[in-house]
Amino acid sequence: MADATSVYKFIELVGTSTESWEKAAAAAVEMASKTLRDLRIAEVIELDMQIDEKGKVFAYRAKVKLSFKYEGKE
Repeated sequence: MADATSVYKFIELVGTSTESWEKAAAAAVEMASKTLRDLRIAEVIELDMQIDEKGKVFAYRAKVKLSFKYEGKE
């Protein structure tokens, strides 16, 4: 009978967007999906904004904790 246990690894990424926090978080997940397989959960753990010298917001940033299935070498 096959062993049904799994192991997951977590990484933290920061996505940015000039439009919204939602798009910033989505950008982080989209980029990770290009090189990682079996993405499972993305949790937004921090939100912030970058502000220019005139006090205007010019970028939204989302720190994302992302889990994916770990496949170690046998």
